[in-house]
Order: sequence, then C-alpha cells, then structure tokens
Amino acid sequence: MAAGAAARRAQGEDASTANVGPADSARADRLRILRALERKVLWLSAWTIHNANHLRPSRDGLKVGGHQASTASLVTVITALFLDALRPQDRVAVKPHASPAMHALLYLLGREKRETLERFRSVGGAQSYPSRTKDGADIDFSTGSVGLGVAMTSFASLARDYLALKDMLPKLDRAPRMIALMGDAELDEGNVFEAMLEGWKHDVRNLWWVIDYNRQSLDSVVSDRLYTRFDGLFNSMGWNVVTLKYGKRLESAFARPGGSALRDWIDACPNSLYSALCFKGGAAWREHLTADIGGKPGVRDLVGSHDDATLHALMTNLAGHDMESVLEAYAAATGDAPTCFIAYTIKGFGLPFAGHKDNHAGLMNAEQMATFQASNRVPAGQEWERFAGLDVPAEELQSFLDGVPWMRGIESLPRPEGAGVDGRQYVAPAVPVPATLPGAEALTGKLSTQEAFGRLLSETGRVGGPLADRLVTTSPDVAVSTNLGPWVNRRGVFDRRTAEDVFKQEKVVSAQRWSQSPQGQHIELGIAEHNLFIMLAALGLTAPLFGKRLIPVGTLYDPFVKRGLDALNYALYQDARFMLVATPSGITLAPEGGAHQSVITPLIGMGLSGLTYYEPAFADELATIMAWGFGHMQAEDGGSLYLRLSTRSLDQPSAEPSRARPDWADSVIAGGYWQVQPAPGADLAVAYVGAVSPEARAAVEMLREDQPGIGLLAITSPDRLHRDWRLSAGGNSHIARLLAPLAPDAALVTVMDGHPATLSWLGAVAGHRIRPLGVDHFGQSADLPDLYRLHGIDADAIVDAAASALVERARRASA
Repeated sequence: MAAGAAARRAQGEDASTANVGPADSARADRLRILRALERKVLWLSAWTIHNANHLRPSRDGLKVGGHQASTASLVTVITALFLDALRPQDRVAVKPHASPAMHALLYLLGREKRETLERFRSVGGAQSYPSRTKDGADIDFSTGSVGLGVAMTSFASLARDYLALKDMLPKLDRAPRMIALMGDAELDEGNVFEAMLEGWKHDVRNLWWVIDYNRQSLDSVVSDRLYTRFDGLFNSMGWNVVTLKYGKRLESAFARPGGSALRDWIDACPNSLYSALCFKGGAAWREHLTADIGGKPGVRDLVGSHDDATLHALMTNLAGHDMESVLEAYAAATGDAPTCFIAYTIKGFGLPFAGHKDNHAGLMNAEQMATFQASNRVPAGQEWERFAGLDVPAEELQSFLDGVPWMRGIESLPRPEGAGVDGRQYVAPAVPVPATLPGAEALTGKLSTQEAFGRLLSETGRVGGPLADRLVTTSPDVAVSTNLGPWVNRRGVFDRRTAEDVFKQEKVVSAQRWSQSPQGQHIELGIAEHNLFIMLAALGLTAPLFGKRLIPVGTLYDPFVKRGLDALNYALYQDARFMLVATPSGITLAPEGGAHQSVITPLIGMGLSGLTYYEPAFADELATIMAWGFGHMQAEDGGSLYLRLSTRSLDQPSAEPSRARPDWADSVIAGGYWQVQPAPGADLAVAYVGAVSPEARAAVEMLREDQPGIGLLAITSPDRLHRDWRLSAGGNSHIARLLAPLAPDAALVTVMDGHPATLSWLGAVAGHRIRPLGVDHFGQSADLPDLYRLHGIDADAIVDAAASALVERARRASA
C-alpha cells in the first residue's frame, strides 16, 4: 500500500535538497513553507471529511461523503495557486470535489472559522461543493454540476472584456484572470467544448484552465489516449498548452544512467497499471521495473539505489504534486492568451488508497486515519490547529500567510465609479429604471407579445439613458427571430474589432444592419443553449465580480429552455440576475410541429428558485412587467425573470375598463387581475394565461347568457400567484382576494397553452371545483383552430368544461 504522507514529505524534502542551492535561500525558504502548508491543506481537508463521516453525530444514518481522494489530487495545484500565483482581482472556479481543500485554505488564511469546517455538509457549514451564495464572499463561482463552472470562467472573461472595452472599469497593469481548477472527467461534458468554441469566436483572453489529470473518473480509469486528444483540442482552439508531467525528482532521475529507459517505461505504462502500482507501493514498482526494463543499461542500479519508500516517492513524483514545478508553470504564463495546464496527478495522492480505482467515494476508516495522523505528526486533540505537526515555526507560517498576494484583498484595488466592497465582492449601485418604458404608449392595434418586446427594447435603445447603456442582449443565433433585430440595429454587435456590415457597404438591401465594435451591446452566440445561460450567468454577476452592473437580456425559443436547463439552474444557483425572454412558445407555434412546441416550460418557470415566470397576453402587461423586472433584477431580495412570450397577434385591449383601475399595474405584477369582474356570489369563472386569451373571452361570451355573473380572470404569472398563496398560507394572498367574490362552491375553468398542472392548484385556494385545460402531450403541425381543438383549449372546449363543472356542482348540491 502507498506510504501516504510520509512518502509525500520525503518527495518534497528530497526535491528541495536536490534543486535549491545556497544562492537560492529565499526561494528555498518559500518552497519549504509552501510544502508545509500543502501538507496542512491535505491534512485539514481529509480531517474535515473524516470528522463529518465518522466523528460528528449522525441523526439519519446517511453517509456524508466528501471525496477525500479527489481532493487530495488537487492539493498541490490549489495551494500553489492561492498562496503564490493568485492576485486579488483574479476569479477562480474550484472543481466540485476539491471543496474541502478550498475550505482548508480559507481556514489557514483566516477567511473561515473552524466551525465552518466542523459543520462541513451540514447547516451553517462548508457546502459540499463551492457555492458563492452559501459559502461566503471568497467563492467567486459556484461549481457542482461538472463542466459548468469551467465554462463559466470563459464567459466571465468575455463579460469583463465587454466592460473593459467600454472603459467602464479602472485601468490595471494586468487584467484579472478567470481560472478554472477542473477534473479531467469534466472534459467528458460537451458543454465545455461548446464554451471553448464560443471563446475562440470571441477571442477570449486572460483565461486559465488547470486540469487535474489524475486519469480516474467515478467508475473507472480514463483511456490512455485521452491526453493526446486534450492537447490537440486546446491547440486547435488557439490555447497555449502547458503539460506538467514529471516532477523535479523524476527529471533528475531521467538524467542518470538508465533514466531514458525509465522515462520510456512510464510514458508507455497504461493508466490502469500505473494507478494500481500507485496503490500497491514500492515493492510492486520494483517488481515491474525489474521485469520489464531491468536488462537495460543503468536501470538496475537506478532502481536499486532506492528503498521501497523512496522508490515509491520517485515513481509518484508527477509534476502536479511537485510544488516547484507547479510554481514555475504558473509564473511562466505571463501573456493574456488562454492557457491550459495539464497537471498529471494521482487520485488520492498521499492517502492510503491513492491510485485505487474504487477510491472516488472512498473514506479512510478509523485505523487508516490514525496512521495518517501519526504520519502528519498531528497530536491528538490538535486536529483543527492550523499549524500543528508542521516543521516550520508558527510565526514564520503566519507571516507568510499574511503576505500572500490574494490576502491583500480587493480593497486595495482601484474601484469602478460608485462601487463599494463586501469582502472580495463588489457592491455596485443600481441602474435607474424609468417608471414607464419608452414606446409603451404606442403598443396598440394588433400585435404579439414577441413583437411588443422587440419594440420596447428598440425604443429604449433609441431614447438612450442609463438603462439603455447598461442593457446587454445575447441570443444563440435567434436574435432576429426573437425580435431583437431592431435593438441590434440601434446598438450594434459587440466585438473586439470594428467591422462594418458588408451587406450595407455593398448596398445590398437588408433589414439587419449589424455593425461590430467594442461599443456594441449585443453578444451573438452560436446555437448552444448551455452557452446562452452561462453567458447570462456571467453578465448577471458583473456587479459583484467586477463592480459594474449590467442588465442582461437573453432570448431563445421557449422549447429549448429544456435543452439548457442544467446551465439555467446553475446560473440561478449563483444568484445571477438576468431577463430570459423565451419566444415563441407552446403549441401556438402551430405549423412548426411537436418538436418545436413547448408544454412543460411553465412548470419549469414555477419550479426554479430565483426565477419569476410571467406569461402576459397583451403588450401593456408586458411593458409593465419589463419595467418592474429591470428593477427586480437589481433588488437585494430580487431575482431573475422568465418571460414566456408568443408570436400570436392579438387585438390590444388598451381601452378596456380593467386598465382604468388604479391597482391594475400592481395586479399585473402580483400575477393576475379580473379582465371581466364577476358578480358577487358568481357560480362560474374562467381563468386564462397568455395567448389563449381570445378563446377564453369567446367562451365567456357564449356562457354569459346562462351565467350573467361569469368572470374572466387574466393570469399574468401563475408563479407569483402560487408563491404568494403558499407563503401567506392562503388567507391574505393576492389570488385569495381575487377569488373572494365567487361563490364558495363556484366552478373554475382554467386554460393555457401549457401543461394544465400550472393552474390546477387554484382549486385549493378556496375549495372551488376546478377544470384545468391545457396541453399534456406532444403537438403536431396544424393551424391554430385545429391544434387548439385537438388539445382541448379552444372556446368550445372551455364551454364544455364549464358546463360539465356546473352539472357536477348541481349534482353535489342536490345530493
């Protein structure tokens, strides 16, 4: 079995002796301190996990977990980064399974309390994976769903470039680097390569990706040929590739007789065999090396000059665990070109199960931990002491930590105008929003909500002002078909380089006049919904990350919300603020067919935390919601918005009595209002959402003869209504007040172009008998009358549902 931390110490000490001369005493001292702190990060991360799983009382019997092996493989890489290479303005996404190492470093730096580690994966403690909203101000990017945090750094770099090229940020000698510490298995995620391609298109800069290349995933050992693919992919995208394969001790051995044969053997060794030998230790290394290359000149003497412990330390001296090699690689990366560091590591390095293919979720047992504790010279009862067991005086360690560049804090950096600081996060002032958006009064006649959205944005861009200047739009190649075209014509496409529209220069008539320049305010993306949502996440976090607030608006077709759902969830988990405009939506796409018709997206809008879903039917509702939404996106207790819009043109009811009510705008924001007020004690009401307004109105007119007191309820946000009802326990909610005029046993028919469950809960508000109509299966190509009839959401279906509900009501009353 691996020699554990003792072998790790031997490796570091031997390397120091071999490589540091008298003239380099300062450098040698720095390496000595960093290696000591590296050992402490390994110890604290392993102990944090052990405490959570074996010592802390368990009330539910569940395994807490914590990934000791995955954390161990990154310890050198992350220690060198945070304690040497990282500057205050840099931003880092730490791989999910290295969370304990991240928290150990924050604890050593005095940025976290001991209690946070003691409560790891419990309430009030360090999160299982790094979280910017739950772990505090020192976490720049949340990670968890693998690959998304990696891509986030690329889009964050693009977002900062957007601000810097518009002169919104103070000038710095060196721009901040966006850095991802990533596991090699994260490169199995397709969204990483989508992000790489988009980054290449936008000439992304100041970006580091450090791959923890331990060649082990959750279930297996990674393919031997994968490294060559990584190298080729990054090179083809214009990245600098820095390979950290062999540490200083191995490099020294390669220079001795027999060293070239040893290098060739390691290079040819299958990943699975190498991992197995890492687990088995020195005797196993000796057996294989002697059998395979022992006959080659110099090999026997080279191998024989080491006992089992030092041979194991030599053979596991990969550069990703060699502090000096990692520091040199970081220091050499001085340009602004994107750089990928491929750091060869061993999963579980320094732990008793290093290299074992089953170690991903493995935990040291009590006996193994006792041995590990002894090898780290940590006395019993001092497990949480910051410097216990280290061979460097505490005063020297503390002095070093106090001087770490990252510790000097963001307070020392130039701040964007008006920005404050909260720890390492900026506090940016809000952007003023007009009470009424420009062009709102002109939204009359017959138009769709999608068209109204385009007009409102275009007019905002034409009028200008603070809001217009901070708006930034983005779309995955559907800007024109989601009505962003007029806005882009006015405000231009963002690009590092200025380029006029060639069609315009050649005098070819086109409705789109898209000039490109650093002043542009639309970021055009390729067709990749994950990229859209991560771009929105980055744009929606510029205030805390860079000190300048943007108001991001992203558009896509509503059916493809599902395609990027994981990235959308990721963006919201970080509390990024943006407006998502999803259009066209529902089966109202009609001839587009079932593949382009969205059914469950309203439920997604209601189910996602941090997102408020609206589906207005009319332009004035939309204008009201957008004006409120731009403020909500900036409020401390606010969030992001999801607007589900339609291409169906409707006659605008601007002169209807409902609009004259003083509380109409507030009711639109609250989630609904009576378009036709019911009579007191009415037996029946119809509630609708969005584009099916004409069918609901027609049904009410057909039913009025028999039900003269019937009401028509316009619901602009099932999400707001439901949340308010649930949080207020029903009694004083907006929807309870709306339904109060109805008879206690009234029938309520709901209808929408979406899943009927979106509104079916309304029957629980006051006990009304409900008939929810909607779409619960795939659509097909057709025109609207046929499609609405087939799915049972046309006027006749509403009338039939109302009649059925009234018959049932009468039957129950007479029973």
